[in-house]
Amino acid sequence: MKILILHRVPYFKIEYHRGISHDQHEVTYFGTDQALATLPPGLRCERVSRPGTRPAFEEAREWLVHRPRDFDRIISVSEYELLDCALLREHLGVPGARPAQVVLARDKVLMKQAVEDAGLRVPRFLPLPRFLALDGPAPWRGRTVLKPHRGASSEDVLVFDTPALAAAAVREGRTGIARLDVGNDREDYQVEEFVSGPIRHFDGLVQGGEVLVLSAGEYINTCLQYAQGHPLGSFQIGFSDETRGWVARVLAAVRIEDGSFHLEAIVHEGELVFLEVGNRVGGADVVATVELATGVHLPSYELRALLGEPVAGMLPEPPAGRRRYGWFVYPGHHLAGQEYRGLDGAAMFRDTPSALAWNELPSGAPLPDHITCQTGATVLTGIVAGDTPEVCRDWIIDLFDSLSVRTRPAAPTPSDQVLVPGRGVRKRHVPSSAAATATRLTSTNGPRS
Repeated sequence: MKILILHRVPYFKIEYHRGISHDQHEVTYFGTDQALATLPPGLRCERVSRPGTRPAFEEAREWLVHRPRDFDRIISVSEYELLDCALLREHLGVPGARPAQVVLARDKVLMKQAVEDAGLRVPRFLPLPRFLALDGPAPWRGRTVLKPHRGASSEDVLVFDTPALAAAAVREGRTGIARLDVGNDREDYQVEEFVSGPIRHFDGLVQGGEVLVLSAGEYINTCLQYAQGHPLGSFQIGFSDETRGWVARVLAAVRIEDGSFHLEAIVHEGELVFLEVGNRVGGADVVATVELATGVHLPSYELRALLGEPVAGMLPEPPAGRRRYGWFVYPGHHLAGQEYRGLDGAAMFRDTPSALAWNELPSGAPLPDHITCQTGATVLTGIVAGDTPEVCRDWIIDLFDSLSVRTRPAAPTPSDQVLVPGRGVRKRHVPSSAAATATRLTSTNGPRS
């Protein structure tokens, strides 16, 4: 089989060789030089570099004009390139999800409407142009969320105390979101009511519309708080058959039929309220913790499903003596322009058996200038194990309450100096330095949307 992979996510996050036999298939990776550099040197494949200045679909189409060829499958596991992948499939007549199906699981307005039409509760919402055109009050009162239709990582998400304050900020061009304040991108945004309650995420695998793998977790802090500079964590919890049925109804509503999924919901007064869903694996260490709990490496089986291979009978049995797992990640983007110098209060957590993974930036590394949960790019990522959900939750909360991040202004570095992300799961000790400032990042109980 001839397979084209739109390659954006670092290889070590997906480990394509675990789901695709590179000896059996002809595999081509199409990506920027930076993305291609993450491929293992000895991997049997073709590497095709693209500039990365335009959408992947446009650059792939131009490449194929000069070098025409056929593919049996075209795959992307990046949320940012799922639509490009679908457009390229349609352009070349290759089997797989088409743009209309992909957009339904990418556009937050379309997905909420589809889930609501399926009889499930969603936050009350409006596209921004319709919201601004209202003659009377909004259909809800109180706190109001402004967000992009197709955003990720909670970028450009704002919360206002009332709908009126949200409308005024947009009309007067003072949201602080540059592309929105100039008034050109209002059609790309939506508003919705703020629904309070813990936020849960459901991760798993679906093939032919059947949910084959399901894991549930609850966030400590929120993705929005992470974007604002707070740490983020999650711990695994149990779930009922009723919850499994709810997940299946959501996936059917947004036509996620094959591959991995990451679904988020708010628990409000005992009821699940749909928040958003993606046809992809979750970020941070979701993949690793799901594999620890279930034995299933989601990207591997997603790739097999996308190749048309039956997956249901191939799944491994869950590990014996099942435990709960959690992950945690410390941001660095809010300290951009600083140099990482170490963590205070980390030793009692780093050196405990409960910490299965502890991946810390090396002292002196520059902090990222963009939101990322990527190991090797942000201050700290890791995994904790416990016998109960409560043990994992409390360990992560105690960690967040104890750590302080030390930084100092970044020194100029040669333009060709590159920090290569660490690979694999390991614990790393980082030396301390007195010539630094300390920033304390704490947990906020009671996650919110």
